[in-house]
Amino acid sequence: MNVYVSVDMEGITGLVDHTQVDSSKHNYERGRAIMTEEANAVIHAAFNSGCSEVLVNDSHSQMNNLLIEKLHPEAKLISGGVKPYSMVQGLDETFQGAFFVGYHARASMKGVMSHSMIFGVRHMYINDKAVGEMGFNAYVAGYFGVPVLLVAGDDQAALEAEELIPNVTTAIVKETISRSVAKSLTPSKSQELLMIKTEQALQNRQKVKPLIPPDHPELKIEFANYGQAEWASMMPGTVHDPGTTIVRFKAKDILEAYRAMVVMTELAMKTTFC
Repeated sequence: MNVYVSVDMEGITGLVDHTQVDSSKHNYERGRAIMTEEANAVIHAAFNSGCSEVLVNDSHSQMNNLLIEKLHPEAKLISGGVKPYSMVQGLDETFQGAFFVGYHARASMKGVMSHSMIFGVRHMYINDKAVGEMGFNAYVAGYFGVPVLLVAGDDQAALEAEELIPNVTTAIVKETISRSVAKSLTPSKSQELLMIKTEQALQNRQKVKPLIPPDHPELKIEFANYGQAEWASMMPGTVHDPGTTIVRFKAKDILEAYRAMVVMTELAMKTTFC
């Protein structure tokens, strides 16, 4: 059994604000060390449960956060910032399950550091179904027939996962108090929990179905300000709804929709801090 692991950072144990997830801030090195330990707990449990291959994709910010020298020696790591499929780079039909670790809730939900790709996105939809990073990534996995077996993060990420994917296993490593405050397990306890939940997810895999995306989906993104929408709508094929911050894109499949989302959000970041 081959397993794919996408590791984000905002949902990692004890991380509650930007100083722990931004490489320019003083708490970042502590954050990436905990992130690596958390990934290792899942990898270790997967191999102990009989998995033959574990591919890890670093899925936060510039996507070079995980400390490869500290990573489980049998895992393989995709690292680096320019990825056509971003958080799901390398995911394909050769995998029998996907794990989303360190995940957070979408922008419109309560949750620690909740957002959708960039902090300039208010809402993101596939055919009018609200999705965040988790939902979009799960659709890409479903395109390849791969079920999402485990989602680890805060309690709101778990809630989003359970509403999206019936019978998914969730691992709650912290409980949301506010968007920048959480009641968290210690790293050692979170690692114990993740190992248990990884084993459970693999045992439960026959009960989880892939999240199949719609054919010819329409991607709709509502941005925080008009300038972001203007930049996003420079991508060929997009339509900017007049008088709004909503930009639409009709895609041939979910893979094209995903790449469009990556380009649109990257363009929109040009005005995120203006």
